[in-house]
Amino acid sequence: MKRLTLYVAIALFAVISVPVLAQEYLPSKDAVLEAHAHGEFSPYVGREYPTRVFWGETHLHTAVSVDAGTMCRVGQEDAYRFARGEEITTTHGLRAKLSRPLDWLVIADHSEMYGLMPQLLKGDPEILATEPGKRWYDMLMTDDRDQIFAAAMEIVASLSKPDPPIESDKLVRDAWREYTALADRYNEPGRFTALIGWEWTALGGFNLHRNVIFRGDASVANQTVPYSQFDSQNPEDLWRFLADFKADTGAELLAIPHNGNLSNGRMFNVETNDGRPLTKEIAELRASIEPLVEVTQIKGDSEAHPFLSPDDEFADYETWDRSNLDGTEVKTKDMLRWEYAREALKTGLMLDKQLGVNPYKFGMIGSTDSHTALAAVEEDNFFGKHSGVEPEPHRWEHVVIESPMDPDLTVLGWQQAASGYTGVWAKENTREAIFDAMMRKEVYATTGPRILVRLFGGWDFEARDAESRLPGGIGYEKGVPMGGDLRKASSGESPNFLVAAMKDPLSGNLDRIQIIKGWMDSNGDLHEKVYDVAWSGDRKAGANGKVPAVGNTVDVANATWSNSLGSPELIAVWEDPEFDAGEAAFYYARVIEIPTPRWTAYEAKRFGVDMPDEVPMITQERAYTSPIWYTP
Repeated sequence: MKRLTLYVAIALFAVISVPVLAQEYLPSKDAVLEAHAHGEFSPYVGREYPTRVFWGETHLHTAVSVDAGTMCRVGQEDAYRFARGEEITTTHGLRAKLSRPLDWLVIADHSEMYGLMPQLLKGDPEILATEPGKRWYDMLMTDDRDQIFAAAMEIVASLSKPDPPIESDKLVRDAWREYTALADRYNEPGRFTALIGWEWTALGGFNLHRNVIFRGDASVANQTVPYSQFDSQNPEDLWRFLADFKADTGAELLAIPHNGNLSNGRMFNVETNDGRPLTKEIAELRASIEPLVEVTQIKGDSEAHPFLSPDDEFADYETWDRSNLDGTEVKTKDMLRWEYAREALKTGLMLDKQLGVNPYKFGMIGSTDSHTALAAVEEDNFFGKHSGVEPEPHRWEHVVIESPMDPDLTVLGWQQAASGYTGVWAKENTREAIFDAMMRKEVYATTGPRILVRLFGGWDFEARDAESRLPGGIGYEKGVPMGGDLRKASSGESPNFLVAAMKDPLSGNLDRIQIIKGWMDSNGDLHEKVYDVAWSGDRKAGANGKVPAVGNTVDVANATWSNSLGSPELIAVWEDPEFDAGEAAFYYARVIEIPTPRWTAYEAKRFGVDMPDEVPMITQERAYTSPIWYTP
């Protein structure tokens, strides 16, 4: 009885006392308003700029692509499910799941004979009535790995012909509309964005391919069907088709080229497709359609090349530079200038001076180009280029791309790069916000890790701005973000840059942040320079301005490393010490991680295999931001 009385007393005290205490100790509403009459209390109120990075991929193939479908049996719906974080089963029966879901995805199946392979493998009578259809069906409906691979090579080779070996406009239209309806169904604003797109695949081995992406939904995309190389093998015709479609329908779309590194000098040159000098009209057309370039993926990195950038110790990353895509033409050093993004950005400055327009004023992104339907490129979760090289003990030595000309040009499994993803700075996770960020180039590439990177350029940043925990607020207030343009310099001014990076919690610490500058001098000569602007530890820059290597803790045998090196975050304000207000320039940031195990090291450990010395076991993953430009 005494215990019950005590409980009642406590309850009564609570009911009576709380309002009294509130009145006695809490400030009045008027007092709060008076205290903050000169500003808001919350630093997050009224922010109108992008505050989040949304992670995704613009370049994924499924069984619907005619080349992927020769070996891949995973369709578009499972590709969405996987990207959203669900567990699926691969073509060869492996269970697969991402470490973390992606925020958005573009399934960009090849436009050439779109949707043919699923129907072929079902034994569609119309397709089997054709000679190539029957032959391919017989080759693919077998357990003979070599025969399946031979069929895949034959089908891929057919894509370089002027006419499709099997024609069916209805099949393409039906498959396209099935895909766009699926994309609309999986598109959930605020949770997951399914952007609609396709890949135009032209000129076979010279890889002048483009991924076309829509801003709108199926009602927009269904006003056309995928434009293919059977319509034209000329990228200028693709741009004209897309420009006309935009003008006729009001639709918004863009195209993204990839693998300049395999174009044998054709991707970023100064000629039209038929070899004439580039015109202002073509340059303007390209600039309006292609705001971005994919600079890293499974088929190698296209940011920079050591031959073009001999003073850049980080230029030689996952380099594929022996031939064109299919190994039918050996690459020569004079081709390299027209293949890599950094060189193209410099060429763009020259063309802007000559033509009055810069066709290479692009932002930079990363994607996988996976043909497994799995956007999986983490080093410890890498499922490979195509379903013929899914994880198993000897995939490191299996053929990925076979050269018909020279065995030395054949690409083996270990040469695949586990890369890459795109980070998008946007206000929300919707089709419109993601697409708009791409158009303004507020995006960046990574080779797989989800590194957070901010880059702002302006004229008024100060050293103390690097002490801020909210660099975005200062960045937008004082400058322009990645993808932007600096205003014209006033007398005596030099541009300065606020750059900040934070590590992926599942990956390595950060080694350094670099600013890469490219410029054209008064004589029209093009230059570049790499500046170390922030780095971990107590290392000192040498007389040449370069910071020593960060060290290496990788235990290759056990595929582990220690984050005892490096830093979880880096931030700095850097001013260009060699600025000339009369010279056009661009600046972008590159963030380098400490050394970590490459996917081959994880595989050697898991399967207990010994790989040859030529197989790299260690990597230094990285991020590349879109540039900021200065034009006199």
